[in-house]
Amino acid sequence: MARSRTRLAAILLGTVAVAGPVGGQGIEPALLPVSYTLGGAPGLIEMPTARSAPDAELAATLSYGAGTARTSLTFQITPRLSGTFRYASIDGLGLGGTTTYDRSFDLRYRVLDEGRITPAIAIGINDLVGTGLYSSEYVVATKSLTDRLTGTVGIGWGRLAGVGAFDNPLGVFDGRFDTRPPNNFGQGGNFDASRYFRGDAALFGGLSYAHSDDLLFKIEYSSDASFAETAAGNFERRTPINFGVDWNLRPGIRLQGALLHGDTAAIGVTFALNAKRPAVNGGLDPAPQAVLVRAPGAAADLGWTAQADVTEILRGNLETALANDGMVLEGLRLDGNSATILIRNTRWNSTAQAVGRTARVMTRTLPASVETFEIVPTSQGTPTVGVTLARTDIELLENDPDASWRSYVRAELDSAEDAWDGAVRSPELYPRFTWALGPYVEASYFDPDSPVRLDFGAELDARYDIAPGLSLAGTLRQRLIGNRDDATRPSNSVIQRVRSESNLYAREDLSLTRLYGNYQFRPGENLYGRVTAGYLERAYAGVSTELLWKPPSSSLALGVELNYARQRAFDDLFDLQDYDVVTGHASAYWRAPNGFDVQLDAGRYLAGDTGATLSIDRTFGNGWRVGAYATLTDVSFTDFGEGSFDKGIRVSIPLSHFTGNASTRKARGTIQPILRDGGARLRVDNRLYEQVREDHDPALRRSWGRFWR
Repeated sequence: MARSRTRLAAILLGTVAVAGPVGGQGIEPALLPVSYTLGGAPGLIEMPTARSAPDAELAATLSYGAGTARTSLTFQITPRLSGTFRYASIDGLGLGGTTTYDRSFDLRYRVLDEGRITPAIAIGINDLVGTGLYSSEYVVATKSLTDRLTGTVGIGWGRLAGVGAFDNPLGVFDGRFDTRPPNNFGQGGNFDASRYFRGDAALFGGLSYAHSDDLLFKIEYSSDASFAETAAGNFERRTPINFGVDWNLRPGIRLQGALLHGDTAAIGVTFALNAKRPAVNGGLDPAPQAVLVRAPGAAADLGWTAQADVTEILRGNLETALANDGMVLEGLRLDGNSATILIRNTRWNSTAQAVGRTARVMTRTLPASVETFEIVPTSQGTPTVGVTLARTDIELLENDPDASWRSYVRAELDSAEDAWDGAVRSPELYPRFTWALGPYVEASYFDPDSPVRLDFGAELDARYDIAPGLSLAGTLRQRLIGNRDDATRPSNSVIQRVRSESNLYAREDLSLTRLYGNYQFRPGENLYGRVTAGYLERAYAGVSTELLWKPPSSSLALGVELNYARQRAFDDLFDLQDYDVVTGHASAYWRAPNGFDVQLDAGRYLAGDTGATLSIDRTFGNGWRVGAYATLTDVSFTDFGEGSFDKGIRVSIPLSHFTGNASTRKARGTIQPILRDGGARLRVDNRLYEQVREDHDPALRRSWGRFWR
């Protein structure tokens, strides 16, 4: 046994050593077919493979079999790294044979690409911050044996060492690897690195055969003994061999069926989207207007400046032309050789595209002597950035093969804090009242009595813009049907109950979700300010203030927020409860390479606890955003309760991905495994960094390819 263990350890060590310098050689993993397990991760039936999904693929898998129903969400975070969030209900595991609901999170990393001789190799950890029910680790290798046949072999620990277990080969390096500490996850949600790759190990493997591009047959040897499920009588494990078939019903939808353990059948379906591949090929938007090139010598004519009402005439022309292109002219400042226009983008999900279309309009509407264009996008009437372009460059580069890059390097970015100085406002914009009536859907998740609860109703949004940066806004909801009010589980929180009683707000059919005044301003160069007061969210009223420092060309931003909040009554539109709190955070924002946004917020939360929140999101030039956050405060894991600490996954998908039509609208969702009181933050509209981020570098640079579209 010692000799075989040494041999296995040498193989594992050699794998990691080879993986370091090798990358990207051989077969391109993104071009190879990938199927998902019933648990929602790339793999065979229950066992993982070393294959990765295409970069930026987001896949949701629903499956049922052997008394277990699972809903999984997997995102290919980078070409090599993927993460899976899973929610499972397992019959018979609870007290008295009741159903157990389990949340878990997996990470896997492909350390070696598949080559002509070498296999792809991946390392994974399952149930990284869960209850430990699925706790396991593995190293797996996958190799194409023929054009259609693929083989996989791996070694697993923890739950993946339930069949054919042997001494841990890593024990030759350190005797602590020989023993796996008992499950000590407590309330769940915390890390226990002392268990990783510890204890007995076992081998698993399988084959997949592509009968066609759409039909895949799979067979595997599973090392998961499913001790808890078999003890509950959910099935009888007669064999470690599983059989499965995977059918690509249509692009983005895969169906699968399986025979598990020689005893029971299972079914699953996977829905996949890719942030880099729109559901609609091409775009359905009208082509941009052509650049109007000035006649030779025309730029010297300044006679138009003597006309008394010329600014109003040109403002009207610009306003009409921009409206046809989905933008609102907020203001205009004009002299003989330069023009500054402030725009509100209502259509394009890329600031670069809005700026490019605006520049084209300016070439067609402004006098020939105007050589310098400054285009200033606004948010809530507040300037976010100034993009200065030379008209000559626009004329020269429109049909240049390298027009995008050349136009970007010639553009200049500035803070534009004084863009309103001397500008003529569009008179119909301020004051202005707008409203909208439409449906709404509100969901709550992971209640053991009903894992998904939904409310449907009508929502009235109203807004009154008083002046640039100054507005009133409110939302009134009338629930028509739903079951969120049926949640009856009382909060067992031992700290101030700032979120754990949120279900009590759902009992009222009519709710005033927000009613506030908002003032935004530019206190200085690279500075942005906000004051919001009123009923800030469904649970809290108060005052929120914020100051942000963000140079337009910098990847770094710093902010500070200070709030006074008072809890609102559960059963009335306007009444307040006795609890109040002062909260606030200092924040650092960093736009890291490869489209990653990192945010660190440190300060005081609603329950009076202090700590920090780390958020990491991957943002794409087309508006997609997928990320996660975690908060740790001075509330102990025990006092926090189930889940141990606050964490979540969030997704934002532009609607243009599905329609092909340009739109600034997005579908947003947050998966918060457990709603507790520790680490809870005030929910305030119009936070500043969200408003300026996409108008600044590096986001503007990354999306500049749309400037000419």
